[in-house]
Amino acid sequence: MNHTHPPVLVVGAGPAGLVAALTLLQNDIPVRIIEQDINPRIGQRGPGIWPRSLELFNFLGVSEVNDLGKPFPSIRGYKLGVAEHTHIESMVPRTENTPAIPFNVPKFMGQQLLDVILRRHLDKFSCSVECGTELRSFKQSDEGVIAVLAKKQGDDEILETFDTKWMIGADGGKSVVRKQLGIMFPGETKAEFRILTGDIRLTGVGLDRTYWHRFGDYNDKCVSLRPTDEIGEDGWHFLILGRDIDLTELSQNEELIFEIISSMSPVEISFNKLVHSSEYRVNIRMADKFSKGRVFLAGDAAHIHSPTGAQGLNSGVQDSFNLGWKLALVEKGLADSSLLETYNEERLPVITEMLDMTTSILKHARTTGGTDAWRTTLLYMLGIHCRFSSIVLDEFATPFEGKPMNTYRILDETEVEAGDRAPDAPKLLHVQSGESDSTTLFSLYKPWHHTVIVFASRPINAIPILAALESYDKHVVRSAVVIPSSAPATPVASLADFVLLDQGDHAYSAYLVEATQIKVFVIRPDGVIGAIVHGAEGVRKYFSRIFRNI
Repeated sequence: MNHTHPPVLVVGAGPAGLVAALTLLQNDIPVRIIEQDINPRIGQRGPGIWPRSLELFNFLGVSEVNDLGKPFPSIRGYKLGVAEHTHIESMVPRTENTPAIPFNVPKFMGQQLLDVILRRHLDKFSCSVECGTELRSFKQSDEGVIAVLAKKQGDDEILETFDTKWMIGADGGKSVVRKQLGIMFPGETKAEFRILTGDIRLTGVGLDRTYWHRFGDYNDKCVSLRPTDEIGEDGWHFLILGRDIDLTELSQNEELIFEIISSMSPVEISFNKLVHSSEYRVNIRMADKFSKGRVFLAGDAAHIHSPTGAQGLNSGVQDSFNLGWKLALVEKGLADSSLLETYNEERLPVITEMLDMTTSILKHARTTGGTDAWRTTLLYMLGIHCRFSSIVLDEFATPFEGKPMNTYRILDETEVEAGDRAPDAPKLLHVQSGESDSTTLFSLYKPWHHTVIVFASRPINAIPILAALESYDKHVVRSAVVIPSSAPATPVASLADFVLLDQGDHAYSAYLVEATQIKVFVIRPDGVIGAIVHGAEGVRKYFSRIFRNI
């Protein structure tokens, strides 16, 4: 098979597909990304972005998500027909940024804006989404994938045969990729829980835009209005549900939507424009595997679930981030294709527990009518781990045996193991010759390389470990020595890419290291701790699980 085309075809240009493409491009892997819709999607859709995903976007250099996203507003709750609110509640815990968690405040950003931001980052690599192009069929072999694409040009349609090495299906819940792979999508449809959601422009007397307003309860009848400036100064994201409301008829009638919102909101409302609306039926389904041969599934193509907990978009982009660095190493010939098997191994247990959790939150909301089940940092996704993975190595922890359990955890900062999220640490002073500024650990972690962090009381103590790294490609393995605040800040020469003085002891504290210890952490390109080892032998053992024999 002659591969003159980009080696990866991404099908679907929602957040999961865009993150997959961007991760690969940053790894110097050319990508073609197609989207069957000829026009960009409109609407907020899945707008909740949790801290773990904010960290992901930070690693990708997409700072706009955190900068432009809005914190979750407090909710004013009203009884139907009563103008005065009965209570004010917070949907999420009130948290603040810390040295180890610099993105600890969940944000709202509509998918329409997020897509625009991610597409602009693709543009930097001369990669653009091909809209109006859909996958019709494909065949794969040991050498690659042959896809048949259909591109809309006015009223005409042009068929194209496209040869590539790998394909990622991020084409939504009705995924053509998944169906043609023959992968099962078991689960259930909660026919009794349907909502109409969308974006609208309106003004209302007493509708304070610093609050999210909810009229009624989720267990009966409800209208909610959340302010969003993304569609205008009078923009709101709305949700309508009710057992006696014909949502199918409602979704097709703009005037009826206005009428329902007016009737359930005891304030005078002036409607300006319905921007977007769609009927949503809760489906809870998960593919029995996320890959087959050279083809992978990510996001809604692999799993769909209740909107309660807002884990969908977040889980999808985290799928892509987990897959991207592994696929890049295999495509470069630096890793064996067996590394790709860990995509299923690491993501299936996480998504299984995520479905259980979001379904539980849905049941609670339908029973109580409230959102208090959201008020847990479990949703922040910072405690999600893959300690059970066959490629992680921890010489300090008890070996993990048996079935992976409790992969969806609340972050416990009193323990750090291989497979966990890597914490951040600020105020690290460069002490190499010619450098005097400070940095953070997160600024070292990139999607295209592993970062070996050596905690040592003196730089000289790290020499055997750094010498062991000399045989690895400098483009995919970087290194830093972190010395405690008690060490002298004298400029030193070192084999390491960075020598950093932990001025505030933030790194030693977050990674639970004693000042007199030598302890080595290998951080994967996806911000996960791949290994915690004693020295050079452990580093070599970990990388033997990642790279081909050197």
